Amino acid sequence: MFPSPTPEPCAGCIDDPAMTLACLFARWPETPGVFIRRQMLCYGCPVARFHTVLDAVAEYGLEEAEFRAELRMAAEPGETFSRTDPTG
Repeated sequence: MFPSPTPEPCAGCIDDPAMTLACLFARWPETPGVFIRRQMLCYGCPVARFHTVLDAVAEYGLEEAEFRAELRMAAEPGETFSRTDPTG
């Protein structure tokens, strides 16, 4: 039997290209709305544990910089997104 994958810690900045969608949704619970408004099926998808924003924008043919800007605006007004420590 294969071991269950250990959930990754949700640290890093919102623009981290390696951050999975599941981590993004967990750390910034306001971000799924951006996907839903664009009729993207990422939120709730079992593959979100493995896919990144880069994967999603490629799959849906979106412009990455514009999409990331929407995610930052949705996440938390006034948040500093360059920090790596989720406790602030």
